[in-house]
Amino acid sequence: MKLVVMGTGPFAVPTCRRLAAEGLHIALCVTRPITQPAPKKMPARPVHEWATAQGIEVFEPPSINAPQSIERLRAVGADLFFVCDYGQILSAECLAAARLGGINLHGSLLPRHRGAAPVQWTLLRGDREAGVSVIHMSPRLDAGPILAMARTEVLPDETAAELEPRLAELGPDVTMQSIEMLAGWDGTSPLGTPQDPQLVTRAPRLHKSHGQLDFRLPAEYLARLVRGLQPWPGTFAELELSGGKTIRVMLRRARAISATMKMESAQTGSPPSLIVDAKAPFASTPAAPPGTVAMVNAPALGQDWAAPWDQVLAIQTGQGLLLASHLQPAGKRTMTAAEW
Repeated sequence: MKLVVMGTGPFAVPTCRRLAAEGLHIALCVTRPITQPAPKKMPARPVHEWATAQGIEVFEPPSINAPQSIERLRAVGADLFFVCDYGQILSAECLAAARLGGINLHGSLLPRHRGAAPVQWTLLRGDREAGVSVIHMSPRLDAGPILAMARTEVLPDETAAELEPRLAELGPDVTMQSIEMLAGWDGTSPLGTPQDPQLVTRAPRLHKSHGQLDFRLPAEYLARLVRGLQPWPGTFAELELSGGKTIRVMLRRARAISATMKMESAQTGSPPSLIVDAKAPFASTPAAPPGTVAMVNAPALGQDWAAPWDQVLAIQTGQGLLLASHLQPAGKRTMTAAEW
């Protein structure tokens, strides 16, 4: 079977390797071009690097749906397009340039999380299960029938940076299953399982503004933000230190706990101190305002956590405490809360 591979980011690379190892003829690799003028720091394009190393011709059209791009694809005479982490939606005319159309490897359990950031939104929405899906493509975003799917449990404290490569390794098997299904397809009979439109959720592209933490929100949600927005755009907050100094801090690892801070009565001439009430439920109104910060030892929380969670930066939220074990002050390296 003759294939055209379309991809840019790292998610597609394990499957591209498998396609080549299985002896499939990859006639062309299509990837997103570098924008002009080129940035000083060239962005990583793992699929481009893989194809170049394999001696596969690379095509970098600004628009895959432009007439000249479609003519270039028709000239290849491919049986099938394999699309993953590419960044452009293929039109019906473009898909028709391959005999069997296209398949797309997507980083979620469709129809959940259609869009550009499925792995991140899997964590942001608190899903306990993640996975990959292969669909027979239609011109609508991630909307074709499902050919194959693989599932995995979301691990405790797992970030998007850790979950994404695990999901990428699920891609080769389901992609090969899908290609085998298409190899015997007559082109007219129903193929795959249609997606239920009532179960669709969206996974739109992320922006830097998504990373600003609002401590009036519940700690559970903020912890999901910290996990889901790694490594980009990351989560940050302006912390006010003693003496009124303010510093921007990126939170790199965080958990939520059902506890709250309370202001302890101050002696004359001294500032009030903070105490942590580990028995307070999530729903209670905290005595300390959201955004109040304290360094806390795990025993004070009634927790038996190992390093680096034995000493944490505790932040009062609108509901519960957000505990940060790793953070990055502006202009500094990432460090544990204890180091900071």
